Amino acid sequence: MNHQERHENLQLREENTRLRADNHHFREGLAKASCPNCGGPTAVGEMSFEEHHLLLENAKLTEEIRQLSEVAKYTCKAVMRYPVPPTPNQAPLFEPPMITNGSIGNLSLSNIGSVKEADKPLVIELAVGAMSELIALAQMNEPLWKEGVHGMILDLNEYTRNLQNGLGPKPVGFRTEASRETAIVFMHHMDIVHRLMDVNLWSTMFAGMVGRAMTHDTLLTGGQGNLDGTIHLSQTVNATSSATVSSTVKVYGVVDISIDHLIRNLEPKCLRRPSGCLIQDMPNRFSRVTWVEHVEVDDRGELHAMFKHLLNSGQALGANRWVSTLDRQCERLAIMMASHIRSIEPAVTNNAKHSLLNLVERMSRGFFDGVTTSNADIWMNLGDYTGDSVKVTTRTSLNDPGRPEGLILCAAHSFWVPAPPTTVFDYLRDENNRVNWDVLFLGGNPQKLTHIFNGRDNRNCVSLLRSPNTSQSEMMMIEESSTEPAASFLVYAPVDVPSMEKVLNGGDPKYVPLLPSGFAILPDGTAQPGKAGGSLVNVAFQMLVDSFPSGSLTFSSVSTIESLILAAANKIKACFTQQTP
Repeated sequence: MNHQERHENLQLREENTRLRADNHHFREGLAKASCPNCGGPTAVGEMSFEEHHLLLENAKLTEEIRQLSEVAKYTCKAVMRYPVPPTPNQAPLFEPPMITNGSIGNLSLSNIGSVKEADKPLVIELAVGAMSELIALAQMNEPLWKEGVHGMILDLNEYTRNLQNGLGPKPVGFRTEASRETAIVFMHHMDIVHRLMDVNLWSTMFAGMVGRAMTHDTLLTGGQGNLDGTIHLSQTVNATSSATVSSTVKVYGVVDISIDHLIRNLEPKCLRRPSGCLIQDMPNRFSRVTWVEHVEVDDRGELHAMFKHLLNSGQALGANRWVSTLDRQCERLAIMMASHIRSIEPAVTNNAKHSLLNLVERMSRGFFDGVTTSNADIWMNLGDYTGDSVKVTTRTSLNDPGRPEGLILCAAHSFWVPAPPTTVFDYLRDENNRVNWDVLFLGGNPQKLTHIFNGRDNRNCVSLLRSPNTSQSEMMMIEESSTEPAASFLVYAPVDVPSMEKVLNGGDPKYVPLLPSGFAILPDGTAQPGKAGGSLVNVAFQMLVDSFPSGSLTFSSVSTIESLILAAANKIKACFTQQTP
């Protein structure tokens, strides 16, 4: 093994020496070059095409040698120490299409616990292989990909024959889900890359899909102040044909791959094979994103029957869900930074609109943070007492200006209604229907004070509402309705009048305490061409039950929030049951 390593290093040094000699020869030729017409010195711009080509080729080869040298330092021993045994009838390793003048890097690995120092070279090797596989998956078409009900799906037989299986065979009992989607989004390609590589920005952008995320380690960093070649180790909790890339465009790749098989005594329920996206720069700050999502899941355990159709349909974990969420978030961020924001009240200043949008951004993030399950949370199922599955947990808030201080009780409940998601979303977002289901706040049809659009679809908007109930005259409610092809959300929170007036007058919205509640509306996975399916509605409430963070949870508090969340769910179910013929 050491002999082979020395031999490879010697070859790299010899290649570098040859390139330096070539480079020196070119420099001498350039200095002595003369014009064939006048005999004077030749400007660089007047050099022949062949000389230009040689110089460019020399620079490219030099960079390739530098990159190979860096990779060799990390991968040589890993390949020897962790050989992958060939499987019977295994096809040769696929050579992915070459993307020239593009920048392919930014490798992130997900779902890790604790990786030993000795295993890190292998992790880097897996990441490099994952990027090659992602490029192939993003650029190849038939027969590797075929048309499915919800977009392009992977032909697993073709995949097994043509691409190296770096993670080994699929675990027994796991189900494969692999899809691809392409979209044009309004965000500069480097802004997307930075948001995908920053674990906090990434988990915020995909808050409706990612529970918790944190970076454990950075194995490699990019050179020259950019992210190219960066490899992160991170831990997460989860909740169309591509065009050939031109050699004149900038392309970035961001790939994720699970490395749970390196962790002893770990039995993962979900493995992510090379997944991620290629991001192509386009004019006017647009980007073309081709997303590949390839996961293997074990859903034989405690999965409620209500969710099985959704998971089996590919809509829950598929590439179309990631792309539609990315598109919607790019749209929201663009409007938040716009100089003019559309609304139905022209008297509201643009500064006030910006403040409201920032407040709503924090509200939505707080909603997903509050109701997302993580390994650190203990959720108690109340189904044994009521027959309906309501889960509750508690969180403490201390020295957080964005949340009221004390003990917070969170409750969540899921139910099915016989109506498509668009119908359910339109019903819930209509303030005239609020009296039929809102058990927390208004007690009547509210007065709409402000209505700001934050998307191309006018249903994507922010509203400021006031209750008709005189006993709640000192309270308002801020609400955001947001829809995308794969999911819709209605999130709202009560805000006292003095705090809201400060925000509208330019005050900092991050100091307004919020406890958001709301709904996530998903398809139930049964829709077919020409036939609408039903909806899975997930409702979550958050309540302050004690003003002291060290306070104790009482049976009365649990009973109250359980009754409220079930009352809201039953009212909504009753409405759509009555409408069903």
